[in-house]
Amino acid sequence: MKQTPAHLVVNQELLSLIPEDAQRVVEIGCMLGAMAQSYRATHPAAEYVGVDIDPDYARAAAQHCTRALAGDIEQLAPEVFDSLFPSDCWIFGDCLEHLRDPWALLRRIRGRISPQGCLLTCIPNAQHWTVQWRLASGQFRYEDNGLMDRTHIRWFTRITMLEMFQAAGWAVEQGLTRNLPYTPLQDGVLAGIRAMAQASGMDPELAVQDAQPFQYVFKLRPA
Repeated sequence: MKQTPAHLVVNQELLSLIPEDAQRVVEIGCMLGAMAQSYRATHPAAEYVGVDIDPDYARAAAQHCTRALAGDIEQLAPEVFDSLFPSDCWIFGDCLEHLRDPWALLRRIRGRISPQGCLLTCIPNAQHWTVQWRLASGQFRYEDNGLMDRTHIRWFTRITMLEMFQAAGWAVEQGLTRNLPYTPLQDGVLAGIRAMAQASGMDPELAVQDAQPFQYVFKLRPA
């Protein structure tokens, strides 16, 4: 299956969380190297390794990374995976949901990363009101990108993201949300989500709160 179409948009929230003193950054799903280009413009001494499953993307990213690898991070040869260490910052921008076993990969990195290292991730919210609306209306169709990206293998809500981090040995140091522009449709859908939560004995305000972020951004440290 063809990967998500590449773009040059930099996730500014993720970029802002990369430590100023990072010596070696590893970005999984680096696409065309836009994040690498932005970070290295102000941190030229940092080593930046990009990994992408699409060889064409990896070749394009090579001009911005100190090293770019084409391959499936879950199936890299042991010696290639080992070559990504030592490292002190790993980035998964809209990537963990494309993996078969992100839990295992996060545990594997946790066992090798510097004790002072961090892991940054941006994950789409499967509890977003647009997804709930699609389910309620039956319009649950895959698309080329976004929340309904056809290459998504895993789906996470805020609660299950936190459970995954804890199970893999990571602690949240910082968390941010990214929201879509307002649209009038969301008022009615959020009212329905509030009513559904009340009917099922859940916290209606928390249900509405968790239905609004489009993506969650986290900075994690080894627990």
